[in-house]
This record gives sequence, C-alpha cells and structure tokens, in this order.
Amino acid sequence: MAKHDAYIIADIGTGNVRVAIATPGGQVLGVAREDIRYEKDPLYPDALHFDPNALWQQILRLATQALAVAPGAEIRAITATSQREGIVLLDAQGNSLTGLPNIDHRGREWESMLADKSRVYQLTGRYPTSLFSAFKLVGIRERKPEVWSKTTSFLSISDWVEYQFSGIAKYEHAQASETLLFDVERQEWSAELCAAFGLEASLLPPLRTSASVLGTVKPEVAQELNIPHAALVITGGGDTQLAIKSTRPAVDDMVIVSGTTTPIVKLTGSYTLDAEERTWTSRDIVPERFVFEANAGVTGLNYQRLKEIFYPNEGYDVIEKELAENRHTFCMASLGSLLADEEESLTRGGFIFPAPVSHLLTRGSFVWATMVDIACSIVKNYKILAEVAGHQPDYIWGCGGGLQSLTLRQLIANLTGKKVQMRAGFQQSSAVGGALICNEALGIDGQMDNTTETVYPQEEAHYAAIYADWEKTRDYFRNMN
Repeated sequence: MAKHDAYIIADIGTGNVRVAIATPGGQVLGVAREDIRYEKDPLYPDALHFDPNALWQQILRLATQALAVAPGAEIRAITATSQREGIVLLDAQGNSLTGLPNIDHRGREWESMLADKSRVYQLTGRYPTSLFSAFKLVGIRERKPEVWSKTTSFLSISDWVEYQFSGIAKYEHAQASETLLFDVERQEWSAELCAAFGLEASLLPPLRTSASVLGTVKPEVAQELNIPHAALVITGGGDTQLAIKSTRPAVDDMVIVSGTTTPIVKLTGSYTLDAEERTWTSRDIVPERFVFEANAGVTGLNYQRLKEIFYPNEGYDVIEKELAENRHTFCMASLGSLLADEEESLTRGGFIFPAPVSHLLTRGSFVWATMVDIACSIVKNYKILAEVAGHQPDYIWGCGGGLQSLTLRQLIANLTGKKVQMRAGFQQSSAVGGALICNEALGIDGQMDNTTETVYPQEEAHYAAIYADWEKTRDYFRNMN
C-alpha cells in the first residue's frame, strides 16, 4: 500500500476527546472519540476534576483506533488543541497530579480576593472569574494542601498532551491568555498578577509560540502507536484559535465558531479592550494578532438536547426540512445563552407562544424558536464587538459543527445583514486548523481546498422584527431570574 503523509491531531473538548488523522490538505482520514469522564469534588460547591492518566490512556486508545481506519498514513507530526481554561497540575518529577476542566469552578469562593479587578482586566483582557486557571489553583491551595504541596507546575490541557508526547513542558501564548497570570499585550508572564493571587512565578513553564517544533515523539509512544520515531511534536493551541485558523481569516475579519458553546471573535492587530469590561482579549496563535471575543454560551448543547427530545430517531436533515417548511414564527424562546452586556447568565428559560395552544404549533416550531435564540444571541454579541472595534467587511466567517445547519447560517446572515462564509471542511475546523499548524511547522504547502460556501442575507426587515420579539422574550425571562 502506498504511504502518504499525515498528522495526528488530539482535540480535548469540554464534553469529549477526539483524535483525528488528517492530511496536509486538511482531509480527515480517520477520527475516533469518547466522552471525558469527570468526577465531582465534594470539598467545593461547584468543582469537577478528571484523572489525567486515564485521559492519556484514552488519547492513546483513540489514536490507535483512528490510525486503524487510515491505512497508509505515514505520521509526520503530532499536535494538540483543547478547551482553553482547563489545566493539569504536575509534580517535581513531571507526574500528573490532577486535571481541572474549564467547567470546574472550585475557585469561586475566592473571587473577592482581588482588590482591583479592573486592573486585572487591563492586563489579562478578561474580567476575572472562577472560569480561569489562576482561581482553580487558588482553590487547590486553599482546600487541598496534600495536592498543593506536591504541585510544582501546571500546563494547559493541550500543552500537557504535547508534553506527554514529547517530554517537553511549555505553555503556548493563546492558552496562557486564559490563566489570569499572563500579560496579554506584552506576551509574557506577569509578576504583578502572580502576586495578586499569591502564586509563585516558579509554577509558570516557559512560553512557546504555536507552530513551533518541540522535538520528536518519545520512543515508547512511537512504539505503542506504531508510528515513525522521527515524527515531530508541534505546539498547538486553544480550540477556538485552531478553529479560527481553519477559516484562513485576515485582521479585521469576524469569525463565529459554533460548537458546544459559540465564541464570536474579531481578529485585531492591536490589543483591544472594552471600556465596559464585557469582552475577552487573547493572543491568537498567529504572531502579532489578537482575538477580541464575546461568547454566546451553551448554544450547541441546547440544540442537541432539543433534538434528543423532539427528534430522537431522525437525522438533522429531517429537522432542516421541517424548519424550512415552518412558516409560523409565533413561538419564541430564551434558553440561557450568554450576552456580553449581561452581568449574570440566565438560569431560567423557556418557550413563549399564544394560548390556547394553536393547531399550527409543531415540534418544528420549538426547534425553530431554539435556532432563533441561538442566532439572536450570536448576533447580539456580534453587535457588541462591532460597536467597540468596528467591522467593515461585508462577510462573517463561520466554522464548527453547529453551522452545518443551513437554517442557522441563514438566520445569522438575515439578522446581521452580512454574508456568512464557510470554507470546505468547516465541520472539522480543529482538525483543519491542526493540519495548517503542522504544515507551517514543517514548511509545507498543504494545498488546502479553498472552496467557499456563502449564504446571503434576505428579508432583513422581517428578521429585524423577529430580533425585537426575541429581545422582549429574553427580558421576560431575565425578570424571572
């Protein structure tokens, strides 16, 4: 069998672990996935952790499975991406102590320890909350001294995966942006921020740029996976940044990354902040570029759960057909998505429709209302970013599995008045982004397919009225929270 070059891309999301085998052209040859196993930590009101050693065994198992369905793949390089605020703690021998995911909020009780949160926003580009890594470390220090006494360092999950492959510990700049210990504008760890959290600078690994070569894969890992010992381990980055890269955008472009949650970002050439402290600003994986972001929250998860209720045995194609036939727009929803200008997320939501129940109300009505809620939440966050940083182009890039829905893409176009553009392979954006990073590190032109699918705005006045109805619906539920 003829051999062809390929890459291993490990992707550790919030819900699952995926390992893909992709070509330099971004074609996915094989992919395997499993759920991540989290455990509650009873010492805190809202804490989750995972066993890093079990996660590593999952990654090796999934890599073996993905390679088995990609015969002829000659692995040239390996990279990783992951949820952005998750970390793994290490001891002095480099052993993994515990893993803390992005959805771990063990540091919430200590959020008040910061005297000047606006100063932290100025340095880190994000208002400090227990989502971010420094507070997770504080939570361990304050209530788990037996773990803290052994902790000498920590890594983002993607940096930890690359450490497992290569034996080299480092922190990539985009991932470091999520720690609250990194000066985003200066692109360096901050002594001032370490002091604010009472954390030693010795905890912080060396910084590395995405697409830099760490070294070759460890011999024992190469042997277990039956891949060449000369395969290189490449610095990856945060999952949002890899997805953004898959669209091949330019500075001033907006990108919607639609997955379990939906970041909406503008790429900027300078460090941009919001006077009202509503947004996040991170380093991009492309040097000298920043990611200016708002996030619409658990959008994709809402859609997935509604599908399980209303369409348990049908595919997404059936939903799309029924949505296209749904001409009745009287059912509206608010399902807990996030808006950058709201201080607290909504914990109550639901559907509103005229009473008594109309014979025109169908299961499609509820899913359509869910789609409108997702689209309007995305668009509201888009408007906040555009208000602060402007947006001149007549298009928005989109990527991620959530945008497989033509209905959602059309809604976003109609509500923004902008074209929505998708690159070939947009559904596998992290794998495509990972392939681009490996190409860059190896100095290869992968000949990516640059075919673009475009959705044009329609009926803008009609959808402006729907947006106004959605805002009233959200206000109604906000007043109930």
